[in-house]
Amino acid sequence: MAARRDEEFISELMDTSLYSMGAYFSDEHPELVDELVAQSEAIEAAGLRRYSDDNSITLEECFNTLLTGLAVRYYKAVAG
Repeated sequence: MAARRDEEFISELMDTSLYSMGAYFSDEHPELVDELVAQSEAIEAAGLRRYSDDNSITLEECFNTLLTGLAVRYYKAVAG
């Protein structure tokens, strides 16, 4: 019974936009996944505005990179 609940829970985790975005990026750009995750972690550590200023990228581009990196990490954590 517990295994069944776990599988249902995992299925629910997979039914999210964040999961879908991470899966799409991972499937379409597997060669960029490690670089994206590293960059999103750097943005997370520095903060959006500081990373944006330090690297001469727009705040919107910085946010999109952070969000995509989070989605890929979420996908990898759920999909295993």
